[in-house]
Amino acid sequence: MNSFEKLKELIAATEADATAFYAKGNKAAGTRLRKAYMEIKNLASAGRNEVTELKNKEAK
Repeated sequence: MNSFEKLKELIAATEADATAFYAKGNKAAGTRLRKAYMEIKNLASAGRNEVTELKNKEAK
């Protein structure tokens, strides 16, 4: 559940940058948004591995 909570926090923290980039055209916010997307990708992958590991432990 740790990865899921971190993912939610990151998305909430990134919302201001997304608004600044898409609505106002702020290029620096776009750079921060791209960085956040990469972190989201990595956290999603870690969360997927976490779920798979827990599922396999319960199956044994």
